[in-house]
Amino acid sequence: MMTLDEVIKELKHRGTPQNVKVYRRHGAGDNVFGVSFAHLNHLKRKIWIDHELALQLWDTGNADARSLATMIADPERMTATIANRWVGDVSYYLLADLLAALIARTSFAAAKMDQWMKSKKEYVRQCGYAVLASVLKHGNGVTDTQGRQYLKTIEKEVHTSPNRARHTMNTALIAIGIYLPALTDEAIAAAQRIGPVTVDHGETSCQTPDAVVYIRKALERTRK
Repeated sequence: MMTLDEVIKELKHRGTPQNVKVYRRHGAGDNVFGVSFAHLNHLKRKIWIDHELALQLWDTGNADARSLATMIADPERMTATIANRWVGDVSYYLLADLLAALIARTSFAAAKMDQWMKSKKEYVRQCGYAVLASVLKHGNGVTDTQGRQYLKTIEKEVHTSPNRARHTMNTALIAIGIYLPALTDEAIAAAQRIGPVTVDHGETSCQTPDAVVYIRKALERTRK
């Protein structure tokens, strides 16, 4: 067991000025120690699951502490109320993806996913589509009928959605094409009609992949 003070002390010790610069370029803000994901994962393995500590870490507002909170929170003890509060606090895309990975493992993943995907807020919508991509990847019950409706929504809304949401909607389309085999051709056709998805990644080397190319390459790898 580690206390909040012990974890914060460890995070401060593991942070580096270079990582602070990198994370700020990615939108983490000023309250960040700059802890590498290698060290965050080390702490995750050390702590394992500690839901109360996760809640305390999140409430610090520190970017590294919140990242770790998503890693050690107990999906079975998460509630829709906490999920809504946390997603409302998200202010940069890396944290949105981490939170989505946690919510995808909860019993209310489908409800939050559908609610958040309708949001006009950039990171809330991003988180909703990231939950969808994660659920698809782990085979957690998205039907072909649902997948087909998601494709229609993505095609209709992707270009008018907020910046980071566009990237994750593209990711969700890719996931549908890969993990729902009956919809692969429909996903590729939708991606071709959508065309390039333009996303401002700021001062980073990140890129939004071509969905058609990505789906085809992923399926080629699985067939080998």
